[in-house]
Amino acid sequence: MTINFKLPELVQYPACKPSGVEWLGDVPENWEVRRLRTVAEMRVSNVDKYTKEGEFPVRLCNYVDVYKNDRISQAMPFMSATASQDEIERFRLKQGDVLITKDSEAWDDIGVPALVNESVDDLICGYHLALLRPSREILGPYLARALQTKGVAHQFHVRANGVTRYGLTHEGIQSARIPIPPIAEQSAIVRYLDHVDRRIRRYVTAKRRLIELLEEERQAVVNQAVSRGLDPDVKLKPSGVEWLGDVPEHWDVRRLRTVAEMRISNVDKHTRDDEIPVRICNYVDAYKNDHITPDLPFMNATATSDEIDRLQLERGDVLITKDSEAWDDIGVPALVTESVDDLICGYHLALLRPRKNIIGDYLARALQSDSVSCQFQVAANGVTRYGLTNNGIQSVRLPLPPLAEQTAIAAYLDIATAEIGAAITRAQRQIELLEEYRSRLIADVVTGKIDVREAAIDC
Repeated sequence: MTINFKLPELVQYPACKPSGVEWLGDVPENWEVRRLRTVAEMRVSNVDKYTKEGEFPVRLCNYVDVYKNDRISQAMPFMSATASQDEIERFRLKQGDVLITKDSEAWDDIGVPALVNESVDDLICGYHLALLRPSREILGPYLARALQTKGVAHQFHVRANGVTRYGLTHEGIQSARIPIPPIAEQSAIVRYLDHVDRRIRRYVTAKRRLIELLEEERQAVVNQAVSRGLDPDVKLKPSGVEWLGDVPEHWDVRRLRTVAEMRISNVDKHTRDDEIPVRICNYVDAYKNDHITPDLPFMNATATSDEIDRLQLERGDVLITKDSEAWDDIGVPALVTESVDDLICGYHLALLRPRKNIIGDYLARALQSDSVSCQFQVAANGVTRYGLTNNGIQSVRLPLPPLAEQTAIAAYLDIATAEIGAAITRAQRQIELLEEYRSRLIADVVTGKIDVREAAIDC
């Protein structure tokens, strides 16, 4: 992997001292290690998303805004709400403030920071967040970087309370310990890390755009083969389906119910004493993998013997996502590559078992095509969560070649998409490596393992 910027030399500080904190180790001699409460004022908001009479219109910076963005700027699409004058004065965001996630459904989503780039009169801190306002002893940008390090984040993680939902107490936040360099060094650290971060982001953006183009190419290959076949000179006829267009003259166009038996599961993740141990293939397994193989890390659960008989996965079965929070995540297919005795279809999925007129390998490819997947999206019902009815699934129409041609198309697509898939995987791994490097660099610089004062001069 080529990185288009110079990596920092591992220059150590000339003199260090024990920090007194196990995870931090030694720190530069002129640094301090302080509790968060001594360098930042904390304010916890209870301003919610509702509009109340007698209050003033505001924009609300909420959990998702912080979790998904490490910088908060006024151009972001914030939620509209209302707040009292006292709440506005107390929770209005100022340049240099740092927000952190205070509550979450996952313990490792606690304490995620975001720096406020600019003061905004009508933008206030919302619920499930803590607002940290730096004192004169710490710069907001440096505080945000310090809170990004694993060592500091770990302190939040171990203090999070809860079972199904996790939260930080005021003490849990304020007692976290962070390294504090002199202000001039904080400024140099921020300048250097921002410089490197900009270069990394440009590289990652380019790689993500490459992945988008590769995915578009792969989709085009699937669409062409599923709707036109492999013979470029084949005679075509109208399919009778607007979004499918013409298909080869000797093909059929059939409803899904005529080519596959559908089975719906209500087997959940719970374990019951009077049932049989099984592994269940769930929504995430099908959504993230276009092939279901026995070596995937499936969830353990239990099921009745009738459920096992009806929902046990067999080679050639196709699973599709039946419910989702996003309408375009509906109808995503995954092919079962081999029969597995203890693996059954889980909830939020539909199991499609091919009849004699279609093979599973081709059915999975047909369901990947735009002409079929768009029918699922149109049929999806819901507002905040979307779902497909049994009829909505079974009524979908797909092109149906003869069996021999189905086999040829499936084999061709396996080869034609393999190289594209490998290129996507390589690009994704390059992004992962670079993001790992960025996290490690931030940690090493903020904890005083690397001296970047000289390097920062040229940034």
